[in-house]
Amino acid sequence: MEPLYQQTHKQVHEVQSHMGRLETADKQSLHLVENEIQASIDQIFSRLERLEILSSKEPPNKRQNAKLRVDQLKYDVQHLQSALRNFQHRRYAREQQERQREELLSRTFTTNVSQARGGGLQALGRSWGLELGSLSFVFFGSV
Repeated sequence: MEPLYQQTHKQVHEVQSHMGRLETADKQSLHLVENEIQASIDQIFSRLERLEILSSKEPPNKRQNAKLRVDQLKYDVQHLQSALRNFQHRRYAREQQERQREELLSRTFTTNVSQARGGGLQALGRSWGLELGSLSFVFFGSV
């Protein structure tokens, strides 16, 4: 059990150091780094399953300590998984904002008046079902 624990513990620390690469990676290699980290986390989880089995087979005087060590590793890996998911979520949100920003920048906007039939204030009044005289009444008090 001890050699597998040491290997797994070392791999957890390697993943922790690789998490820093996420912040500095360029867009092209970012997915590759994420996939490498996720593959390592998956491998650690499979090792932890084996360690749980092995810890239950330890002698009674060592069993509690062995289970505690495995639980601590599991806790650490769960935090690494959460950190990776949080990073991915922030990246997805940032990419969506960039797409929306680009969409808005490429869209051409027109005024409401130019979209009305025939253009101008009378056309705007007709589209609202009003007469120009009633508009002047509203704006100026009387006709």
